[in-house]
Order: sequence, then C-alpha cells, then structure tokens
Amino acid sequence: MREAHDLQVSSILRSDPIRWHLLGLVADLGLPDCWIAAGFVRNAVWDALHNRQPRPPLGDVDVIWFDPDRIEEWHDHRIEETLRVAAPSIDWSVKNQARMHTRNGDSPYQSATDAMRYWPETATVVAARRIGRDQLEIASPLGLDDLFNLVLRPTPRFIAEKLIIYERRVSSKAWMTEWPLLAGTKPLDR
Repeated sequence: MREAHDLQVSSILRSDPIRWHLLGLVADLGLPDCWIAAGFVRNAVWDALHNRQPRPPLGDVDVIWFDPDRIEEWHDHRIEETLRVAAPSIDWSVKNQARMHTRNGDSPYQSATDAMRYWPETATVVAARRIGRDQLEIASPLGLDDLFNLVLRPTPRFIAEKLIIYERRVSSKAWMTEWPLLAGTKPLDR
C-alpha cells in the first residue's frame, strides 16, 4: 500500500502546475536533505480526495532542510528571500531541522525526515522533493494511511504531554470545514 500511496501523491503533485513549479524552485537551491512538507502536500491530497481541481497552496509553504553546519536562523531567512524573489505570491517558511529540536523540546533530530516524526498530526507528516527534471521523492516516516483515509490523529509525541497543542491546531485550522470528508480526530492505534 505504501508504494501505491507514494505514486498517488506523486501523481497529484505532478498534475498541479503550481506545486510542480514550486518543487522545482526549491530543488534548484541545492540544499541538503531538503523537502517541501506538511500542508503543501497534505492539502493537495485532501483536495484531490474531495474531487477539487488543483489550487494555490493555502497558508505558508514549509521548506525543511537539514544541515548541522548552518543552524543559524539567518540562513533560513536568506533562503526565504531567494524564494520570495522567485515566487513572490507564496508565503515561504524555511526551517533547518538541525536546530528545531531546541524550540520543540525534543532530542536532536538526525535528518529532516526524522524531525517530521515529531510534528503534531499524522496526516501532516509528509514531504516531497524533486530530483532532477522529472523525478519526485515522497517522504512519509509515519506512513500515508491516515492522509488517504482522511483521518486526523495526533502523532505519538502529541498524544499526552503536547495533546493540547494538537487540539488547538485542529480547532484553529478549521480543517473539518475546509475538507468536510475528514473523519475527525481519533486516538493513535499504534
């Protein structure tokens, strides 16, 4: 099932000219372990599952990368500025995951995809990156079942001590209104 879901995500992103272009812009930066993640991919899949045509990304576009030698925040700001020049209508958010563990109160992350395991909801733990002209790689360290089954649930890190953060996010994002087929929040079965 994992490979089938990866192919579905790839097909959805390839058929969306805006997202495909933005993936190319980020790939052209040549940053190590670099992806566009979270709502950029999640929302495109949810739109497709709601039989909607591709539309511009809602909110910010999260670019994650991993380089322990460039953890100063100014590196992220410089990358955001480069992306703003290339695509000024996009609200870019760039974060080097090599430093984000300190903000989040976690142990140090080992890679960008390792950092994703500590995000609030399972359906958001997904990223994509272009490789070369035509290749697309999907990262989903917690799998894609919840994303494709339209299920909202907290990741293991947010079940207990951070549950209130998860609940506030679900409430403030109004996902159930935007995508009415979502199954609502469910406890993690793992």
